[in-house]
Amino acid sequence: MQNLLNNLNPEQLAAVTLPAQPALILAGAGSGKTRVLTTRIAWLIQTGQVSPAGVLAVTFTNKAAKEMMTRLSAMLPINTRGMWIGTFHGLCNRLLRAHYRDAGLPQTFQILDSQDQLSAIKRLLKSLNIDDEKYPPRNLMYFINSAKDQGLRAKDVEVNDDYNRKFVELYEAYDNQCQREGVVDFAELLLRTYELLSRNQPLREHYQSRFKHILVDEFQDTNDLQYLWLKLMAGEHGAVFAVGDDDQSIYAFRGANVGNMAAFEREFRVENLIKLEQNYRSHAHILDTANALISYNTRRLGKNLRTDAGHGEPVRIYEASSDLQEAQWIIEESKSLIGEGAARSEIAILYRSNAQSRVIEHALFSAGIPYRVYGGQRFFERAEVKHAIAYLQLMDNPHNDSAFLRVVNFPTRGIGARSIEQLQDAARQYGISLYAAVPYVAGKAGSSLGAFIKMIEGARFETQQLPLPEMVKVVLDMSGLIPHYQNEREGADRIENLEQLVSAATLFVAEEGFGMEAPAQLGPKSQSQAGAAITIADGVEIFDADAPLPAVMSPLSAFLSHASLEAGDNQAQAGQDAIQLMTVHSAKGLEFDAVFITGLEEGLFPHENSEKAEGGVEEERRLMYVAITRAKKRLYMSFSQTRMLHGQTRYNMKSRFFDELPEEGLKWLSPKVQHQWFGHHHKSAWDDAPSVGANNIAQGFGKQDIGWRIGETVFHQKFGEGVIVNIEGGGTNARANINFGRHGMKLLDLGIAKLDKVAS
Repeated sequence: MQNLLNNLNPEQLAAVTLPAQPALILAGAGSGKTRVLTTRIAWLIQTGQVSPAGVLAVTFTNKAAKEMMTRLSAMLPINTRGMWIGTFHGLCNRLLRAHYRDAGLPQTFQILDSQDQLSAIKRLLKSLNIDDEKYPPRNLMYFINSAKDQGLRAKDVEVNDDYNRKFVELYEAYDNQCQREGVVDFAELLLRTYELLSRNQPLREHYQSRFKHILVDEFQDTNDLQYLWLKLMAGEHGAVFAVGDDDQSIYAFRGANVGNMAAFEREFRVENLIKLEQNYRSHAHILDTANALISYNTRRLGKNLRTDAGHGEPVRIYEASSDLQEAQWIIEESKSLIGEGAARSEIAILYRSNAQSRVIEHALFSAGIPYRVYGGQRFFERAEVKHAIAYLQLMDNPHNDSAFLRVVNFPTRGIGARSIEQLQDAARQYGISLYAAVPYVAGKAGSSLGAFIKMIEGARFETQQLPLPEMVKVVLDMSGLIPHYQNEREGADRIENLEQLVSAATLFVAEEGFGMEAPAQLGPKSQSQAGAAITIADGVEIFDADAPLPAVMSPLSAFLSHASLEAGDNQAQAGQDAIQLMTVHSAKGLEFDAVFITGLEEGLFPHENSEKAEGGVEEERRLMYVAITRAKKRLYMSFSQTRMLHGQTRYNMKSRFFDELPEEGLKWLSPKVQHQWFGHHHKSAWDDAPSVGANNIAQGFGKQDIGWRIGETVFHQKFGEGVIVNIEGGGTNARANINFGRHGMKLLDLGIAKLDKVAS
């Protein structure tokens, strides 16, 4: 037994050896909570207090459950396969399989995943002739799942108005359909189990008697129904060992109730509250930063992380002039880390919103650095972006059948499977593309398909004289994608990504030298190709691979090729050493040697929506706390004065979170400069340093005269004539924003760029 308890610190030892009573373990980030949970189970079994069959351990992920069983197997000579260790949904499924008759289910009931559930709801609406624009299927799915997560059947949901009443009626109809078909969704697993135990006293008492010890991981993430379920399983005398961290409760949008921890302490009359504050992950500067930040939250049980690992490196903070410069800084810092011997997989770049990843992905792609998007898809692989790309592909090449099938009925426009079958038959009969076969389809199907073709042709006509970014905007509007996602409860992220496609197009035309003028209408024999070297081989025209893109491709064609390459070429393969990209939400539970937290600006992090929600800013602060505590050795934070989001340039203020960090542990990396933006004074983070005002920027940088002036006309070999509109930094670090007219605005390093002065 002593071997089992070796290497536990005093707080961990106290938690593992607690008596059989309700207990709350406040486990800080990196404090070894998984070790405490598994050692607690092993200790209970080894001391004869419980048999393996008498333990119920609840986790939030299958990965955590498997890790717990693996560790237990290493600790004790027991078979863990039969133990009740798993997720809420997994354990409920197990219980319902054993008691399917009492639960009113067929023995072979099947489980619907999220996509299956959405499909079932769509079939329901179609069978009832319900307008799915007025009652969007995804909104109905969220309504149903939210009600179930609160333990409410349709009859229990409060009706506020006629629209709400219809949702309640559809909820009941959905339940009836699922019952007829013998299927259950994820939320139903938990609700059906709760209802079964509530009404069946002998069964409830059987499980309460069997599971004398209930252990719960990530208790702060439980929703209302999960907490009620645990109370039922525990009964009045169950020893619930709840492990969690209220400072890491970041899933309110999924229904998690951080108040469950305080409720548990009160309702179970917890006498044993132990704080695990010894951190085994991070250096002290990182932990001091996290502790200081989270102390600003008022509704918390309270703890402070500490470490014996020393202070380590200071937290590095960088103020960029733009999101492009921020991304480039991340690249340079990452290269330095890799050069020092860091594995790429130990470097993580975190962001608050998925839409932020596009600029970072592009910078990594351009630098040839492998990366992997964790817990999400790469920008050009996201469904909404692929939909928009498919519309653009049809405008560029209407005979692309894959693009056609992807969007012909998305958003829905009354073109069903039968219509598609008729179209495919006609295309096969005449040996032509689906697009070309539309005139051969008669009746209502032909009319609906014809309307789709008319829309595509109309978009092509509307955009033929527009620059690429404007073309993308028109397509997003005419396709109906934006209005479609506006009707989704969680469509805001998808809309952000669609609007980021405009930003991607803007950056592309600037980088490739297309400029912002109207696109050239290039065809196989276009005169615009006169500058491209062409050779003939076996009758096939081959363009010179070194010829610039504008000489051989239209901006749209080139952009679509770029999207395909960036989506596929540089994707890190399984097992490949690659930099990790993810949202802060996806990062929970992970750790890395070096972490970049990007986009720390007001309205982005904390998110602008947090101001409207009760406790919203506190949840954002917990999210920031999670981000900080992912870092083991190096922590970087960055924010940008300007950022292109939703196709528009935003002028930003740094996040309020910077004012809540301990100055002694920070290292500011940016020039100590004040900037003048549209008459509003923006002061940089270095309030204690002498600064250089806008007039001084125009006159040079103190003693280091860089030789260039705002308003000066210059010539660049690639971009032609331009005017310097702003200069930042000084000496060898000086950079200039230069307006090159048809080539747009460029940010150039004055120490590298070859510029000539143009005489006035």
